[in-house]
Amino acid sequence: MIEVQGLTKRYGSERAVDGISFEVKSGEVLGFLGPNGAGKTTTMKVITCFLPPSEGTVRVNGYDVRTDALEVKRQIGYLPENTPLYLDMRVYDYLGFIAAMRGVASDRRDGRIADMAEVCGLGSVLQKPIEALSKGYRQRVGLAQAMIHDPEILILDEPTTGLDPNQIVEIRELIKAVGREKTVILSTHILPEVQASCDRVLIIHRGRLVADGTPQDLKDSFSGGQRVRFGVTAGDAVLSTLSGRPDLQVIEHVTDPVGETVFTLSSDRHDDIRPDLFRLAVEHGWTLTELHRDQANLEDVFRQLTAA
Repeated sequence: MIEVQGLTKRYGSERAVDGISFEVKSGEVLGFLGPNGAGKTTTMKVITCFLPPSEGTVRVNGYDVRTDALEVKRQIGYLPENTPLYLDMRVYDYLGFIAAMRGVASDRRDGRIADMAEVCGLGSVLQKPIEALSKGYRQRVGLAQAMIHDPEILILDEPTTGLDPNQIVEIRELIKAVGREKTVILSTHILPEVQASCDRVLIIHRGRLVADGTPQDLKDSFSGGQRVRFGVTAGDAVLSTLSGRPDLQVIEHVTDPVGETVFTLSSDRHDDIRPDLFRLAVEHGWTLTELHRDQANLEDVFRQLTAA
């Protein structure tokens, strides 16, 4: 659906995007991650024809962004980070205006507005001015304008920025529902949102692509071996015993006021180290309070790849 090959975007001598390549398949929900200034928004603006590429090729459903910009825009619904809304218009009038600008036939506009009101939960606010809406409802209106012409592809740049936790959950569920029918690129800094919504993740850093895979693949690849949380109620001898094992590394240990110490351990062994830890506790008479594998999460992966 989207093919990016060797994409570079320069501002003077600065390379905001530096030779990245990736593809997005039809029906895929792609999480696009990176720290501020990494090149995410620039990449999205090239795909949506807001910016021309300096080098490389970008095709959307077979259309080239250089030579077929109008056709590319017909294929895409775009929600930029700062949602472009006309605050003095009623929601219904605004969506009707966007439908007209998007070339929706006049006899289909009321139907499309009704569909968007149902999908985006706007039925109760259609006759209200946009300036009277909460931030969460404004985001819903922004999503509705991106979908009013029924595009095959949605590109959403930080769609939950500035929302409260309840609004974030609402928009996340809405994106998941939409993603069952369309191809979606989602840029966000909220990593649990990516894990909950996305089939695949790209991580970009300093304009270059540094990771590409499913959330689980990335966690497995960058976990640095197995990590285990091992909690015991025992004396200081536990630390010296664990530190003396060449197959274990003590990453951290925290003791609470009642005397329980929880160790975070790592190991490069291929077999599960938990049975050995259980036997070790039995042999030394330690009271075991916790023993489970502590898997890496997307935040660990993100920090590892973008810390430099």
